[in-house]
Amino acid sequence: MPSNLLESYFPVILQVLLALGIGTLLIGASALLGNRVKNAVKNSAYECGMEPIGTAKERFSVKFYLVAMLFILFDIEAIFLYPWAVVFRELKMFAFVEMLIFVVLILVGFFYIYKKGALDWTAEELKKETHKVHVDHLPLEPAPLSNVPEKFNAA
Repeated sequence: MPSNLLESYFPVILQVLLALGIGTLLIGASALLGNRVKNAVKNSAYECGMEPIGTAKERFSVKFYLVAMLFILFDIEAIFLYPWAVVFRELKMFAFVEMLIFVVLILVGFFYIYKKGALDWTAEELKKETHKVHVDHLPLEPAPLSNVPEKFNAA
């Protein structure tokens, strides 16, 4: 058991210093040892191997942002698993039941968004939704012309 505050935070401080040191070392070695070739190909924007065409101000589908938010949501779920794993042995069955409820709720949300089609990126499904007409919401007979003035009512 650590006797003072510095001993309890020493592993965290050591890990942060080690990560900063390795990152600095790798970037510095790349800058010193890297081959510098300047030409039109190296200076162009890299877009997954494709030629960059068009402007940067193109619109993205809402599905892109929705999937990004869902990724963040489920990523946060994974973050909540770490503190639970630390105290699991102390809380025993209570911690297990609590995490089981949490994971079940997350899975219910996942299946809900899957069923709603939030994770479906196919263009055919999007085209079907935009051209679909809901016939059951259309009236069967025309609406009465009671609020139209007499001079416009031909019948």
